[in-house]
Amino acid sequence: MAKKPLSPTNDFVFKRIFGENHSILEDFLGSVLDLPTDEYKGLEIVDPSLDQEYSWDKHGVLDVKIHTSSGKVIDVEVQVKHHRSIWKRMLFYTSKMIAGQIKSGHQYDRINSVINILIADFVMIKENNAYHNRFRLYDKNTGADYPDSMEIHVLELPKILELDGTQLGNWMRFFHARTEEELKMAARTSPAIEKACGIIRVLSGSERDRAIAEAREKAQMDMDSMIGDARHEGREEGLQEGVKKGLKKGLKKGRQEGLKKGLKKGRQEGKLEVARNALREGMSVETVVKISGLSLEEIKRLAAGLTD
Repeated sequence: MAKKPLSPTNDFVFKRIFGENHSILEDFLGSVLDLPTDEYKGLEIVDPSLDQEYSWDKHGVLDVKIHTSSGKVIDVEVQVKHHRSIWKRMLFYTSKMIAGQIKSGHQYDRINSVINILIADFVMIKENNAYHNRFRLYDKNTGADYPDSMEIHVLELPKILELDGTQLGNWMRFFHARTEEELKMAARTSPAIEKACGIIRVLSGSERDRAIAEAREKAQMDMDSMIGDARHEGREEGLQEGVKKGLKKGLKKGRQEGLKKGLKKGRQEGKLEVARNALREGMSVETVVKISGLSLEEIKRLAAGLTD
């Protein structure tokens, strides 16, 4: 029985397809970007190989960085899990792509525009149903673009429509493929995608490559699980700490309330004792009211009690 094909969104598989094959990468970029075709003629793939094979090695670069013929810097990556700070992370990475072009003594005119392409296997933008959203710096009032700067493309796989016949739609279905039948359907759409499907079949049939891909996938799942456990433990610890603080605060408040009530009761008892002594000395009810601070009714009840 044939083994299930590896997923195109596995970081190892993605790097092997797009980091080592210029023609496939050129076709994909052309489906996403509106750059002149001349930009793709001199594509330079930065760090084209997976120098670190093992999933626990933190130094492996798993996205694909590209320089175009005019010097534009492009980064393409896949994310299969949503992260709380993913938008800020993308902004940080894109900014680093700009800052990384300037070395000590360089002039600002050496900065080329940067493009970040994120393929997300989850929904990031709930405001619309488009699977391709492009973000640029521009004046919202006039519509003027900030010249030659930066842009971020977000491709959301869950939003792909089956009837979308564009080449980008074909690539999106390729990334979404998880079975041999889905790979076959994707392969029929274009020579570049057919070639990409062939690479997946070769990788899936190699015990070594499958082991690396599955190890990376397991490592990501383990990392997600550890993060989830840490958050759960953090919530538990936070709850316990909250209960302790609550009890401590409650006890403190209880002591304060008890003290207030005790003082109040003590003052009342003191007033009553003063009033009883004054009445025993034969002072008038009106005089006792003045010196004790008690009401006329309270003094009358005390006086009646003394005569019983």
